[in-house]
Amino acid sequence: MKKSKIPLTDLEVSAVCLGTMTFGSPVGEADAIKLVHQALDRGVNFIDTANIYEGYSRLVGNAGGEAEIILGKALKGRRDGVVVATKVGMKVGAQPEDENASPAAIRKNLELSLKRLGMDRVDLYYLHRPDPVTPIVETLGALADAMRAGKIRHYALSNFSSAQLTELLRVADKNHLPRPVANQPELSMLKPELAVDLLPLCARERIAVFPYQVLQGGLLTGKYRRGQPPPPGSRKTEKDQEDWIGAFDDALFDRLEAIEGQARNAKKSMIEYAINWALQQPAVLSVIVGVKRIQQLEEAILAAV
Repeated sequence: MKKSKIPLTDLEVSAVCLGTMTFGSPVGEADAIKLVHQALDRGVNFIDTANIYEGYSRLVGNAGGEAEIILGKALKGRRDGVVVATKVGMKVGAQPEDENASPAAIRKNLELSLKRLGMDRVDLYYLHRPDPVTPIVETLGALADAMRAGKIRHYALSNFSSAQLTELLRVADKNHLPRPVANQPELSMLKPELAVDLLPLCARERIAVFPYQVLQGGLLTGKYRRGQPPPPGSRKTEKDQEDWIGAFDDALFDRLEAIEGQARNAKKSMIEYAINWALQQPAVLSVIVGVKRIQQLEEAILAAV
C-alpha cells in the first residue's frame, strides 16, 4: 500500500483510510474488529473515527462513542504505526459542552475519546464541522493546549469550505497558533465542485486532503441500476435518507452511466475509476472508505495501488 507523508508532520498515511462510521450497526463489534485487523494486514495504516459514530442507528443527541470503543479494542496490541483520527463538534449529549468546539467541549470530549480508544494520544483530532458559536481563536487555543499536553499530535478540519478555511488560517497566523495539517471534505465524481477552490487552496497551504464519500454512498460502485430496485444490503435499503444517497432520478442515472462508460474505456471498474479520480485531485493523499465486508475493502485497496 502506497503511503504519503502529511506535509509539515512526521505522519505517513496509506492511500486508503478505513472509515468506521458503520461500526456498531450494521457492522457488529466482532466483524468490525476483524475488518480492522484485515485492513492492517493489507497495509492500511490510517483509520478514521469520530466521537459521534455508532452506526446507522444513531440519533441526534445520542452519546455516541461506540465506534471509538470498538476501534480501541481492535487496536489493542497493534497501535504502533497506525495513524488514528477522531473528531469533535457534533451533538453528543444535552449539555452545552456536548456540541461544537468550545475549550470546554474539546477538553471534555477529547478525554472521553481517549478513554474509549484506550490511548493517551490521537494522531489527528478533527473539528468535525465549523462552530457557529465559539470564536475561532478560542477553539485553536484549546487545540494548542491539547497538543502541548501531548494528547493530540496535530489537528485537522472536516466540512470546512474554502472561505472558512481561509478565515481559520488568518486567525491562526495572527495569534501565532498552530495551523491544521489536514482537511476532510465530501468529494466525489458526482460532487467535484471542491476541486475548483478548496483543494487548490489546501495544496497551496500544504494542507493534506482526506476526502470522504468518494464512492458517494455506493452510487459510484455500479450497484444501482436505472429502473431496478436497490440491491439488498445496500445503504439505500439500510438507511434510506436522501441526504446520504440522494434522490434516484433519470438525471442521476445519466451521470452514473456516463461515468461507467468512462471507466469501461479506461479498463477499470467504477470503484477503481472513482477512487483513482479522487486520489489524483490536488492535495489528496488518502481516501476514506467505509466498508461492511472485506471484499469491499479489497476492492478499495486494489483501486488505490
